[in-house]
Amino acid sequence: MTAAIDRRSFFRLSAVAGSLVLAVPRQALAVIAGPVEDGAAIGLFVRIRPDGRVIIRTPSTEIGQGTSTAIPMIIAEELDVAWDKVTVGMMTGQMREGMEGPLPPGIFYEGAGGSNAVRRSYAPAREVGATIRQLLLAEASAVLGLPLDRLATSEGQVFDRQQPRRRVDYGKLAAGAAVRPLPKGPPPLKSPDQFRIIGTPQPQKEARAVITGQPLYGIDQSMPGMLHAVCLRPEVVDAQIATVDDKAALAVPGVRAVIRLPAIAPGALYDNSPLGAAVAVVAESHWAALKGRDALKVTWTEPALREDSAAMVEAGYARLTGAGAVPVGAAGDAGAAFARAAKVVEARYDAPMVAHATLEPQNTIALVTAERCEIVTPTQRPSLCATTAKAITGLPLDRIKITAVRSGGGFGRRLSADQVAEAVLIAKAMPGVPVKLLWTRECDITTDVYRNGSAQRLRAGLDASGRIVAWQHDVATQARRYRRSDDQSDKGLSEGEVPVFDAPGALVADRAYRYAPIFSAVARGSWRAPGANIHGWTEQCFVDELAEAAGADPFDFRLAMLTGDAVLGNDRDRYSVKRLARVIAELKTRSGWQGRRVGKGGAGSKGRGMAAHFSFGSYVGHVVDVTMGEGGAFSVDRVVSVIDCGLVINPNGVTMQNEGAINDALNTALSLEITLKDGVVQQRNFDSYEMMRMDRAALRIETHILPSDEAPSGMGEPSLPPFAPALCNALYAATGKRIRRLPIRDQLA
Repeated sequence: MTAAIDRRSFFRLSAVAGSLVLAVPRQALAVIAGPVEDGAAIGLFVRIRPDGRVIIRTPSTEIGQGTSTAIPMIIAEELDVAWDKVTVGMMTGQMREGMEGPLPPGIFYEGAGGSNAVRRSYAPAREVGATIRQLLLAEASAVLGLPLDRLATSEGQVFDRQQPRRRVDYGKLAAGAAVRPLPKGPPPLKSPDQFRIIGTPQPQKEARAVITGQPLYGIDQSMPGMLHAVCLRPEVVDAQIATVDDKAALAVPGVRAVIRLPAIAPGALYDNSPLGAAVAVVAESHWAALKGRDALKVTWTEPALREDSAAMVEAGYARLTGAGAVPVGAAGDAGAAFARAAKVVEARYDAPMVAHATLEPQNTIALVTAERCEIVTPTQRPSLCATTAKAITGLPLDRIKITAVRSGGGFGRRLSADQVAEAVLIAKAMPGVPVKLLWTRECDITTDVYRNGSAQRLRAGLDASGRIVAWQHDVATQARRYRRSDDQSDKGLSEGEVPVFDAPGALVADRAYRYAPIFSAVARGSWRAPGANIHGWTEQCFVDELAEAAGADPFDFRLAMLTGDAVLGNDRDRYSVKRLARVIAELKTRSGWQGRRVGKGGAGSKGRGMAAHFSFGSYVGHVVDVTMGEGGAFSVDRVVSVIDCGLVINPNGVTMQNEGAINDALNTALSLEITLKDGVVQQRNFDSYEMMRMDRAALRIETHILPSDEAPSGMGEPSLPPFAPALCNALYAATGKRIRRLPIRDQLA
């Protein structure tokens, strides 16, 4: 498999301090100076040092998902080097006018989102490694005076097939290989049975630096002469600045400036979520900035709407079940099919808005002068940071340097660039002085781009044999991309709001889908597994209800639906019914499933539940075992997971993502929600937006990865959607109570 790109525009080779460097074209990426072990300046993909050590950099940002290890593993595999000689890092660069990102479109996936980094980088990463290996072979042929067909490579050396002891290290060939012309045509790639690195469990290359507290994250970064900024924001959503009295703030020792930041509508400065009004305080230390903020006297305007989230949801659901519903997809005649059904099952499911609450709050360092702009930030979209800075400063993209550092959590929050916009606006007001903007936790939670909430009605008709013959799925929600420039209207239906491609609905001949908006003033955005993080819960809980109504085992009921070779989905993500069925069948075996009995609750009562879902390229199923405690408390004793994510690059990475997603989903299901009352977000810090404690985490997680010859797919998100329904189905088995509203909180008390 090779990348469908112009190879000659993709590769450029040059010698730097005796090292082989592979880069994208100079017109597409300006080299950024950066320190490496011997002090050379690089900003490129691969470097082979004279001592044979290899530095591999990836353009995909690291937010804890492991791509800074997985993508270099792919390159190292085809390069044929020993993995223990590889050092990894993120690539920094400057965009050029007319580019969509820091790399030419179609080469590597830039950033982190949609579980795309590995699946979209797999083919080009292989070609990168294989092309360098061909150049090294060509150089060795000249140095050794041997024909190419007598040479082979192994762990960073080229050797003579007829005299294997005759070898030369890559490090000694690098300088010569760097000036050789590119080979004609795509390079030969290894067959999977030749892989020595891909498919082997590897620890994350940066793991030791992370656990020993090395300064990897945005919050750790600094610049000489840097000042610090914090912002004061209105409590009421959409309030604007009326008056500012900054005399007391400016009198605080260390405070250097107070800067007004009026609200900015989406699209006015940059193509992303809006920027709310704020007043920034800039000082010589973060503490001084906080004290200055506390001394500000600001009055705010009255917004057009003081929102009550509970009332908004009920109004949206009333539209959904009344005349306000909009048909968004149908097949056959669902009305007639319901009329013929032997039994009709209906349920309402409610999921709240939630915040990202990344461990590392939003932060950015910005430096703006008349000639350049420098930004250091933890981000999932470096290109958006650059275009945002361009819109604010008026500088061309090649004068804007983005250094994307490791993020202390992302989950979709850092796909937005609102904190970058604020930092650049502040730095622009103080030209030539680097300013570090750090949001407080209260700011981070109350000024999020939240996951949209939802109230859904599901209906299904069963025939006399218990087979689904009619399906209706109605969704009332705040449109996820509302208040972004590509979807200004809350009536706009973003793809993914209504799951028209999901099984089982998409497999039912007579089906219908409807949508109604829940109006809301707050900004929303992508939250880990957008769309699927709610729909996986509603659909898989409802299917469990249908299985019970049909008198069928939950596994058998699902497998009876998933027959044949149907392929469902859209142009972005298509999925195989057969692969999903394979995951479910393997899950039944691995979990030792022997049917389910519904208990009556009470301390000591046990339950098992299952769910399986496709999202973001991968198929995941979970079985969850719970034991009830006193007062509705419960423990998650065991989770058995079966995963089909195509060819696995790093099994450790898959296991890591599965375990993290399970506990993330458990944390969210237990207690997380964002609510508004009288226009004010009610949750402000971890006392009111309470994170799960360690004693509530899943006690045991077993991850089983199915072998596959399919191309690699994502794992940053797919394990999250099926966990909440598996948990709720297990709680029903233990107590006889259905959970149709999240979070769970005290519903089982």
